[in-house]
Amino acid sequence: MTERATGSFEVKVVHQKPDTQIARAASLGRLTIDKRYHGELEGTGKGEMLAAQTDTKDSAGYVALERVTGTLKGRNGGFVLQHSGTMDRGKAATSVTVVPDSGSGELRGLSGRMHIIVAADGAHSYEFDFRLES
Repeated sequence: MTERATGSFEVKVVHQKPDTQIARAASLGRLTIDKRYHGELEGTGKGEMLAAQTDTKDSAGYVALERVTGTLKGRNGGFVLQHSGTMDRGKAATSVTVVPDSGSGELRGLSGRMHIIVAADGAHSYEFDFRLES
């Protein structure tokens, strides 16, 4: 049975300096992610993002991995989210999916997708549709 968890989160994204010659040559942005989830998912998310901007205004792409630790509807554990997103002249398309078999603790067997919502005022919230296989 699929369940839904909803709530809000704060995120702090910090740009990192390229640490190798190859990283500098790739001309990609590397950022750390530090999140705090509230609501039916209570916990933290820590991760890394790679981003590419284009010469066209409001066009870009990113990928990220984020390890989430906390409580999901009363179940303790952790899991990894894989993010992929594009911005096509201001039109956003994102995919945030649980990495298969990444669930731990009471979240072992977790699968699902998270939808991230950014309000006009910049507030972040989520809708997380998930399943737990026994």
